[in-house]
Amino acid sequence: MERQLFNSNGDLEITPSKNSSHCDFDFFVGKWKVHNRKLKTRLNNCLEWAEFEAKDKCYKVLNGFGNINQFSAMFDGVAFEGVTLRLFNAQTKLWSLYWADSSVVVLDVPQVGYFDGDIGKFYARDVFQGKEIIVQFRWDKTNPDAPVWSQAFSDDDGENWEWNWYMNFERRL
Repeated sequence: MERQLFNSNGDLEITPSKNSSHCDFDFFVGKWKVHNRKLKTRLNNCLEWAEFEAKDKCYKVLNGFGNINQFSAMFDGVAFEGVTLRLFNAQTKLWSLYWADSSVVVLDVPQVGYFDGDIGKFYARDVFQGKEIIVQFRWDKTNPDAPVWSQAFSDDDGENWEWNWYMNFERRL
């Protein structure tokens, strides 16, 4: 895992790859079956995982410079929905990913990042259970019909990462 650099204000410095493009998420357009593997609790050395299935669908918006995906699952017999809005800034060549879900119904701080080849890296400063953290999303589209999304938290400015959620996607026809 690479160490993140910070500017003089303490903000993350995120520099896009030379190939960063508004087409980076084109692979994700369509319908998906999703297998989730998520730590039961985070940032407390938990080793227990919860696994569950979900559905997802994604479509382009804003002439291809954005996309929206809708995620749906059942948690303990209760319907759960999430939405991600992804926007590509043509000037900075960076993506901003905004998440909201049915349990909180507010937009999270955006994950900002880029794809370098088949690997996408997205970061944000956030707060989790009163702790300041850095969140990392990683997209692996090596197999565009079976991409993998993963999430990690760091509570020590990127020195150590806890990978706490994996989503394995399978394209539905």
